[in-house]
Amino acid sequence: MRISIDHDVCIGAGQCALTAPGVFTQDDDGFGALVPGREDGGGEPLVREAARGCPVRAIEVAD
Repeated sequence: MRISIDHDVCIGAGQCALTAPGVFTQDDDGFGALVPGREDGGGEPLVREAARGCPVRAIEVAD
């Protein structure tokens, strides 16, 4: 699984970090970021749910 966040689109809503905190966090400016070392999702079952929950669709998950 490959996860990417479009930082030009992200508004910092934080839904990703709330849904899958083992994979997503927020950077110093409050925008979505991946937890270091978890760029592949680490088998976290809620990654796709976090992507669906993003209000601006800034998260892409590919297999």
